[in-house]
Amino acid sequence: MDELETQLRDLVVANRILAREEVVDAYGHVSVRHPDHADRYLLSCSRSPELVTLDDIVEHTLTGDPVGTEDRTLYAERHIHGAIFEQRPDVQAVVHNHSLAVLPFTVTTTPLRPMFHTAALMGNEVPVWDIRDNFGITGMLVVNMDQGRDLARTLGSNRAALMRGHGCVVAAASVKEAVMCSIYLQVNARLLLDSLPLGEVNYLLPGEVDALRDNLLRPVSMDRAWQYWRMRAGCEDL
Repeated sequence: MDELETQLRDLVVANRILAREEVVDAYGHVSVRHPDHADRYLLSCSRSPELVTLDDIVEHTLTGDPVGTEDRTLYAERHIHGAIFEQRPDVQAVVHNHSLAVLPFTVTTTPLRPMFHTAALMGNEVPVWDIRDNFGITGMLVVNMDQGRDLARTLGSNRAALMRGHGCVVAAASVKEAVMCSIYLQVNARLLLDSLPLGEVNYLLPGEVDALRDNLLRPVSMDRAWQYWRMRAGCEDL
């Protein structure tokens, strides 16, 4: 397979994995930057992630327009992806989800920080973006590039950002990395919800986050996790 076909298949698998691990449900989406055109990205048409197939993938410009003729409905929040790809040349994949475990940290003053080793991928800081700050009362969906760019600015150079009362975004150097970070961001949130009532949490130190992240990003580690999640999602044949 050439690089484009590999990316397309991995994108379908990523959708299925995120659904199987309950990071996404009927809503949420994942994209990859086009391997041959840095100013485009690949994202499904508007479908629930568990149902995404190769035929559903649509090539988009960074401003969210389909490349070529497209009569299928597109995700309303595709501007999240384009704005992050536009502002972050290092990013090759983006996940947007509404993880129920993460949501409490979007509406309280308790920060979402890594507390266990595989959560190091999320980084030391996860900022919170509130669409209300610059756009007032809205439907809380990111439906244009101005809103997407504002979210991307809050994300900054971080791996993830929370969206007040909505969910989160994850930006990574590969689709496998984006999936891994999204899964363990959710697991970390669940563990924090269990741990905070028990007392003060002993979070990972910045140096530990850096060391752990480097280890987790090794191909042997990434491939091991990807193969496991791929099998659980029933994608062995993709």
